[in-house]
Amino acid sequence: MKNFNDFNDFNDLDFFDPFQMANEKRKNDQKYDNLKTQLLIDLKGEPGKNCGGFCKFCYFRKVSFKNPEPLGCNQCTYHIGCDYCTNSIREINGDFIPLPFAIQQIQDSLMFKRYDKINITSGGDTSYYPYLEELCREIASMGLNIHLGYTSGKGIKSLQSAKNMVDCGVDEVTFSVFSTDSELRKEWMNDKTPEISIECLKHFCKNCETHCAIVVVPGVNDGEVLKKTIADLIDWGANAIILMRFANKIENGLIFGNEPLIEGIDVQTMDEFRAVVEEMYNLYGNQIRLSGTPVYDPITDTPFAILKDDETIMELRKSIRSEATIITGSVSYTFLSKIFKDTPINVIKVNKDISDLITKKDLEEINLNELKETVLIPSRALVHDRDMEEILKKDGVDRIVLRGVDKLTLDGEVSGVYTKEQAIEFEKECFTELIEKINFFGSPIKNN
Repeated sequence: MKNFNDFNDFNDLDFFDPFQMANEKRKNDQKYDNLKTQLLIDLKGEPGKNCGGFCKFCYFRKVSFKNPEPLGCNQCTYHIGCDYCTNSIREINGDFIPLPFAIQQIQDSLMFKRYDKINITSGGDTSYYPYLEELCREIASMGLNIHLGYTSGKGIKSLQSAKNMVDCGVDEVTFSVFSTDSELRKEWMNDKTPEISIECLKHFCKNCETHCAIVVVPGVNDGEVLKKTIADLIDWGANAIILMRFANKIENGLIFGNEPLIEGIDVQTMDEFRAVVEEMYNLYGNQIRLSGTPVYDPITDTPFAILKDDETIMELRKSIRSEATIITGSVSYTFLSKIFKDTPINVIKVNKDISDLITKKDLEEINLNELKETVLIPSRALVHDRDMEEILKKDGVDRIVLRGVDKLTLDGEVSGVYTKEQAIEFEKECFTELIEKINFFGSPIKNN
């Protein structure tokens, strides 16, 4: 079910579970407030083990879960490797937790804060949790509604089970669809009962706020198949669709030595994928909220909607008083190089699409002659602080090497709760924070 976009970031977004973004700068936005009042309950579980078997396109397929090598990250202490960059990044969680543990999580959290909804999620597939209906009934007895987190629906054994969950208060569902063609689901999602999964999806679409994710695999579920899938979801009453680009190479984000997931399938370029999103939006955007990840959201013009606001760009450029180098992924490079054009800030890309998935190996390929005395790497890059300093100073230049700000833009999985104006304002605040950091740590611009 999972794809690389579950870890998608530009420079740098802050999300891992689709549709669950915690953005502290939107406290006054009602839609954001609705998200914030959801309590996330993690049932644990692991890909391939607690999901009925890997989907062919799953980001974790072919990953070795034995003796994982730590990557290093911003959560590590002095030693390279922590639970996050060793285990959590690979969804090494162990089996599903017992039902009493899940209930205890909820009860403990409710002692300190009021929540309107419980978001049930897992590292495997939530629909395979053996006590899912019982858990929903317990939550219903607490007077709370339920968001059934990212699931393929493969583990729901009957339409009646889906009806029971809706009756118990499930009013929001995030569903990995891939295709409404049962044979494609059977082959590509390892779905043993695709007809039942589709009937359950129909019921959720009719009775819940249903967000649908479609990993687009070229030559498999794109083209006319994709049009049919989207049309079906609209007919059934789905609320939103996000198209997700398939990843098949290390530069796309397969950083665990598991490339390719599927032999013989070429990944779409960003321009090609954006064209697919645009085509589908032009066909169906007046009927359903439709966006793409890692690019793009036609409603908000994200990522980097700020590029369309010339006045704001000029104001940001005028506020730059120091010089620095920004290292980023190839997707955000396209945008950041335009934003900082003709400024003392130069932008360098590595051979990795997504900034959050930059690793030590990517930094080792950089030409150090292109770096200025202050260098910023993505905040969530999977590199230990000690490694990034050693690599970027190995030419003998005593550079200041630090992480950038947490976020600069919105991805399609979270931009749906924003208007275009709100997206631009959000980005303006983020870029202001970034430039302030550069002005403080960077080398002052020398007056000629």
